[in-house]
Amino acid sequence: MRELPGNERGGQWRRSVVLAAAVVVAWILLTPGPAGAADYSRAADNFAGSQIAAHEGVHGGPGLARVDAGQTLGHDVSGHQGVVDWKAAAGAGARFTYVKATEGTGFVNPQFRGQYDGAHAAGLIRGAYHFARPDVSTGAQQAQYFITHGGDWHRDGTTLPGALDIEYNPYGDPCYGKSPADMTNWIADFTRTYLAHEGRSALIYTSTTWWKLCTGNTNRFGNTDPLWLARYAPQIGELPAGWDKQSIWQFSRAGGLPGDQNYYNGPLGRVQALAKGPSPAA
Repeated sequence: MRELPGNERGGQWRRSVVLAAAVVVAWILLTPGPAGAADYSRAADNFAGSQIAAHEGVHGGPGLARVDAGQTLGHDVSGHQGVVDWKAAAGAGARFTYVKATEGTGFVNPQFRGQYDGAHAAGLIRGAYHFARPDVSTGAQQAQYFITHGGDWHRDGTTLPGALDIEYNPYGDPCYGKSPADMTNWIADFTRTYLAHEGRSALIYTSTTWWKLCTGNTNRFGNTDPLWLARYAPQIGELPAGWDKQSIWQFSRAGGLPGDQNYYNGPLGRVQALAKGPSPAA
């Protein structure tokens, strides 16, 4: 066999390297990601009620008369609001707030710490909420992720228990591909884990329509977890099974406060009592 001159051998070697590199690049581009890899492409825009409004619509609101009727005005925010002027929010009547901390087990609100600490500095009672993703991991895993990234409770009188935001799936099937029984068990896995770690029951944020559709309208949580109801209408309307009252009503997507508008079902002292929690055992 004729030996190739040095320049030809070098050229052939370079062509082989280029071809091999092209094959590797093509493999990277054409090979799908890890099986079951979670999609968080919309996480920055997912917030409490974003999917409820999209599926159920907005049908008006109650206005501010309820503040005079013993309700306490508050609001909730996420990274969607960016930097919040908390002093202005307090001046406009806000007495409490919830801030999105996490989604699934792969997203933390990049604005969380500034928003959460800013609310506290302005004198608001504040809590954190978790946007549930039952399609990506267990309820226990998501509760732990939430606790680790800001959803923990402190006995300081100004921190509300964490809240589980469970609503329509922004990435596909409204019920995340789960049966009512499986969804109910997933929620129980989250709330049970949160209670075990924090000694407080998490609030459950949802809408009656989603609850009926995806849990079969279970009454399992009414005696254990306070209800944060989403409904954008002049009246609260029907509650999910198991609850005879709501603790918080998210009544509007916009108003005088940053983010969504909420009423706590009672005077400020009730909000303070929820933050304080039960007295420690003697």
